[in-house]
Formats: sequence, C-alpha cells, structure tokens
Amino acid sequence: MSEIQYYKGVHKVKVVTESKGYWIVEALEEFEDNIEGEKVTVKVGERRIVPSDMVHKRKHLPPPVKEHVYELKMEKKLKRLVDEEEKQGAKK
Repeated sequence: MSEIQYYKGVHKVKVVTESKGYWIVEALEEFEDNIEGEKVTVKVGERRIVPSDMVHKRKHLPPPVKEHVYELKMEKKLKRLVDEEEKQGAKK
C-alpha cells in the first residue's frame, strides 16, 4: 500500500495494510492520541491499528464551533437550570 494519508484528518501516516473495518498505519510524524480516555504519544515509525473511517486522503480540520451556536446551547442550559431551581423552590 504505502499510501500517505491523514489520521483524524490531521496527522500524517502511511497506510501499511487495509482490511474491511481497520487499517494498519505507520506514523510519519509524532502526535498525541487519545485511547480509552488516556493520552498516548505516538512516535514516528510506530504502527497502529485504526478504524478505516479515521483515515482521510486530504488534510483537514473539523469546522470550528460557531459562537452563536455555543451561546444558544448555553442559554438553553441556563434556562433549564433556572426552571428546575424554581420548581424545587415551589415544592418547599
């Protein structure tokens, strides 16, 4: 194979083998990965088994969270918390 692709769209890796659900990739640069909640440093030349949908042909970053979307989410959360507090106050 030896195709250069990007793990999680950011980290440069070389595809060693492909199978149905998982691929074996070799790191071409050092990066940190998160495995089962733990941060692990992946060194250059280290091989990893990764899901095929985590490897992309082009380098890309996920789109940034739009500020107004975040503000709306926090506003809804605040309203919910205030409503819960008022309900608890009315019961007492």
